[in-house]
Amino acid sequence: MAEVAWFENVLGSFNPPRASAPPAIAIDTARYGRHRTIFVSDTHLGTRGCKAEALADFLAHNECDTLFLVGDIVDGWQLKRRWYWTDAQSQVVAQILRKVDAGTRVIFVPGNHDEFARDYAGRLFAGVEIINEAIHETADGKRLWVLHGDRFDGVIAYAKWLAHVGDWAYGMALRLNDALFAVRKHLGMPYWSLSAFLKHKVKNAVEYISRFEEIVAREAEMRGVDGVVCGHIHHAEIRQIGHVLYLNDGDWVESCSALVEDAHGAMEILRWADPQQRRAPGYAGEIPAVAPGASAAAPVPA
Repeated sequence: MAEVAWFENVLGSFNPPRASAPPAIAIDTARYGRHRTIFVSDTHLGTRGCKAEALADFLAHNECDTLFLVGDIVDGWQLKRRWYWTDAQSQVVAQILRKVDAGTRVIFVPGNHDEFARDYAGRLFAGVEIINEAIHETADGKRLWVLHGDRFDGVIAYAKWLAHVGDWAYGMALRLNDALFAVRKHLGMPYWSLSAFLKHKVKNAVEYISRFEEIVAREAEMRGVDGVVCGHIHHAEIRQIGHVLYLNDGDWVESCSALVEDAHGAMEILRWADPQQRRAPGYAGEIPAVAPGASAAAPVPA
């Protein structure tokens, strides 16, 4: 019941542990986006690595009919070890609940870090639907299988203790990444993820990502769907694998990316840069995007 209590606190009645109110976000209508569907995953609320300010800003400036939260939204692994929560993370929850109040359908598909919620599939928390997996039909009639994707990770499935060790090491890498970002920001340089760079340069990591994508796509093809949307590996991607359209919405600890569907069913990856860069003089309102088939691992432009 302890796990349920803090989960209800975050997504239910929402009584943040911090005394001060979440900061309001000023809406810049020049950057306002409207989408049919938004897919976001791996936000890892409750950790220091979560780019909560950027995520809250993204949610404030992008509206949709349906919002999919594709797992690892709240990091239960970390919160069970040590409570960590900021005003910016409270603002993320507030933005999600604002969308619910505005009529957006919000669907939460739990991942391995928030696996406690899987036992409550079929229930609502503050209007947020909890579903272990879903089929989403795009505007042009494609059937997409939506799931977090951790079931296809052998480490998660067969050596969970090793996954926890890896999670700790990953957290340390993200702290180093944040320190580097602070230096680059002070020097007027754009956001760049050291952890993402290293991950995509290490041969074993690249092979793991490719193998994961192919396994997920093969399972989707066996299920008879047109495509699959997942998260888990923190690598945003849109590519055709055989007869299946593979889509990964990325994460909000490294790439600050989301997957969006427009009114015609076209899918696109959006990367949301640091708020100071987005509001810099000369910003023309464009949202940095990755064209279908291209990787979202490149550094965010200034």
